Amino acid sequence: MPKTVGVVGMGYVGLTLTAAMAAKGYRVHGVDANPEVVQALARGRVHVYEPGVAEVFADHLGTGVTVGHTLPDGVPLDAVILCVSTPVDLASGAPRLGNLAEAAAACAGQRLVVVRSTVPIGTSRAVVLPRLDEGARLVMAPERTIQGQALRELVELPQVIGGLDEASLREGVELFEGLADRIVPVSSLEAAEMVKLANNCHTDLIYAYGNELALVAEQHRLDPLEVIRAANLDYPRPDLARPGYVGGGCLTKDPYLMRASATTSLVGHARALNERLPSHVAGRLVDLIRETFGETRGRRLSVLGWAYKGWPATDDMRGTPIADMMPVFTAAGLTVLGHDPLVTDEVIREYGGQPVSLDKAFSEADAMLIVNDHPDYRGMEIGETSIRVLFDSWRILDTDRHAGVLAGRGIRYAGIGYTR
Repeated sequence: MPKTVGVVGMGYVGLTLTAAMAAKGYRVHGVDANPEVVQALARGRVHVYEPGVAEVFADHLGTGVTVGHTLPDGVPLDAVILCVSTPVDLASGAPRLGNLAEAAAACAGQRLVVVRSTVPIGTSRAVVLPRLDEGARLVMAPERTIQGQALRELVELPQVIGGLDEASLREGVELFEGLADRIVPVSSLEAAEMVKLANNCHTDLIYAYGNELALVAEQHRLDPLEVIRAANLDYPRPDLARPGYVGGGCLTKDPYLMRASATTSLVGHARALNERLPSHVAGRLVDLIRETFGETRGRRLSVLGWAYKGWPATDDMRGTPIADMMPVFTAAGLTVLGHDPLVTDEVIREYGGQPVSLDKAFSEADAMLIVNDHPDYRGMEIGETSIRVLFDSWRILDTDRHAGVLAGRGIRYAGIGYTR
């Protein structure tokens, strides 16, 4: 018999889990406190871009999926899965766990409650458990997917599960066996909480080292990609990461949750470096524009790629580099034109840009900044253009095919840690 679950929180984590479970035959009752989200989903309008989710909702809404403001009355649930946001305070970095506490308090009468939100170590036991009925089962089952591939990874990635006790662990395993190909039980709630933080903080550290290499190369006028490629070639140690921005909802937050769990130093230093990179790049670009034109005020800068990453493609603006870049551009007196294949014109305006077509991004600006590596940008050709400075963050145009065009038109080319 298919299991019936409630998923509380229809943000990215809850929405993709709802879709993946519905596709596997679960009956899912989605819950969200935002009336606009509930109304949109109830009409089949998915508010988060993720390949495949809209199609699942179209197939299962009203049968395998229902959406409301609260858990359904009179419907016995095999589990309630908490997927609410756990943000950090922007000023202090301290976790804000009020959403999770409220969601747990709404689980009165539920036999099995699963925490899927990312939390500091010890939160499931300290914040969620006291708000549940005596005898309730409690499980921590962290979400570990990448945007753009969530529906596949929810099935194919091992699902880590920690329980309050043996009974909780057993019921948690039974719940997810119908979804994930492989289950990985761990010894406690806290072990499962730490797994998620360990994965994401490690990723942040890896990227920070690539960015550190780029900054060192910049000081010595070296090409960081040349160094990284040579260092990696047929060398049997972990690959060095190429430099790039580190944004999104997880990597910008989870290091702070780790720091709230214990005294750390390396994690904090890596996060600080990754957070500093966008403004550093913006300042370097302003310098290049000034060197090229003699001044910056009144110059027009095209920015391609406003979402925090280009591949897998997303419209997610959480942790987007442009947020820290815009104050630098504004102070320099630059007019910023914006293009993104998925981000709406309205959002580009909210961040201070003037939406333009890709053609006009080349023909109506003095300089260009490519922020992410969306596939549309990887394959583009450089036609007639007014651009004289091109900062290509991911070096997607650094090919033999483009080099002659750039040089022939007198375009100054640069990337993170590199200027040709």
